[in-house]
Amino acid sequence: MSITGALNSARSSLMASGIQSATISRNIAGASAPGYSRKLTMLDNFPGAGVYVAAIQRAASSGLYTNVLIATSSSAKQSVIYDGLQKIAASTVDDPELEQSPTAQLNKLKQALQQYANSTDNATLAQSAVTSAKDMVTALNQATKTVQSVREQADADMATSVSNINQLLTQFQTVNTAIVKGTITGDDVTDYLDQRDSIVSKLSQELGVTMSLRPNGDAALYTDSGVVLFDKTARTVSFAPTNAYTAGTTGNAVFIDGVPVTGANSVMPLKSGKLAGLAQLRDQDTVTYQSQLDEVARGLIDAFKEVDQSGAALPDVPGLFTYPGAPAMPASATISVGLAGTISVAASVDPAAGGNPNLLRDGAISGNSAYNYNTTGNAGFSTRLQQLIDNMNAPQPFDVTAQGKPSGSVIEFASSSASWIESHRKTADANVQYQNTLLDRSTAALSNVAGVNMDDEMSLMLQVERTYSASSKIISTVDQMLQSLLAAVGN
Repeated sequence: MSITGALNSARSSLMASGIQSATISRNIAGASAPGYSRKLTMLDNFPGAGVYVAAIQRAASSGLYTNVLIATSSSAKQSVIYDGLQKIAASTVDDPELEQSPTAQLNKLKQALQQYANSTDNATLAQSAVTSAKDMVTALNQATKTVQSVREQADADMATSVSNINQLLTQFQTVNTAIVKGTITGDDVTDYLDQRDSIVSKLSQELGVTMSLRPNGDAALYTDSGVVLFDKTARTVSFAPTNAYTAGTTGNAVFIDGVPVTGANSVMPLKSGKLAGLAQLRDQDTVTYQSQLDEVARGLIDAFKEVDQSGAALPDVPGLFTYPGAPAMPASATISVGLAGTISVAASVDPAAGGNPNLLRDGAISGNSAYNYNTTGNAGFSTRLQQLIDNMNAPQPFDVTAQGKPSGSVIEFASSSASWIESHRKTADANVQYQNTLLDRSTAALSNVAGVNMDDEMSLMLQVERTYSASSKIISTVDQMLQSLLAAVGN
């Protein structure tokens, strides 16, 4: 090798070492930054001209990154479902000490009726039975409020999620444009690539998302159901929130570029992500549980109904438990939407409303004497009370769409409802634990590939320093040779 060739090689090596050293410093500085990927200097050489840095690339794995996105979306969906069911269960069934669940209240009511039946002339026991009935009504009313509150909060969270998605898509478009321009001009776009991956990771918390890479660093985004989120430009995600919820309220759908991705009319519904979980919680799980509460209320009205005692074949009417649709009876085995929130104890029986609790024993709660069971006014009459207790234990049909026990006593149906929500809550909890474990392992695997290892960086820094020192030594040696040559020529 000529002296000039050696000098050029040493010079190019110094330049490459400088870039390598800067890249290592960059890795060390970004080691603790979220979403930072290790940067690598790709070296090449020209024959006779030495080594040079051909490009700076990222350490990355598209497969592991995709696994992280999937696990993030799945975990986010299951978490919001579990949180919502946990709130409902905590207020309606998870109260072994307070015993405020519908099942517990039904058993208390049956016990109070039995005590009253054993001593029908005891005014205190009569009032106690009515009080127990009012507690039953309160449990159903409060449970309905809790369910609708969870639906309302889910709707509000959906609006927040949609806002976040639109903001992230705007950020994605800005960064994606910078990547395309930088790739075309040959600039280092690795930091932009990190930013883009970080944005997509945040998007995956809101909804299931996949990213498709194209020439010149361009990328397109799709939901896990195939709806376009970004293709050259960001698509608009829209949602009209509903401020107040009742049992009959149907929440609005989320649209992506005019395509519904949640709701019963969606042909391409989201499969994962917080948005999918909130939609399922708002439109399915809570609606089903509300239907079960409504069926408990309907079963109560049916069990305590009054039947014509005069022989005039008058229709059955609500008795102890009534609702705004009285005197008509709610349809058998058919969900009356919102009934659990409107059921009440008849005022004519309630002492607090000036009523007579002994009507529970005698009948004619509706005020029509044709429904009077105790026609002789016997203070020891217990037949009607025992009949009510038997009615609470008697099987009756329930609407199968409520997903509770299709046939059984009202107490058995209430128990099946408690089992249903507990089962769904445990399933959601197990799914959360599984998805979180999967996410942790996927994140750790990706970190092993793309993350910064300080020991590796320091080891590489020592190698670069030795290369730099060797290149400096070559230049120093060449300098001495040139000085000796010039000195010889001068003599």
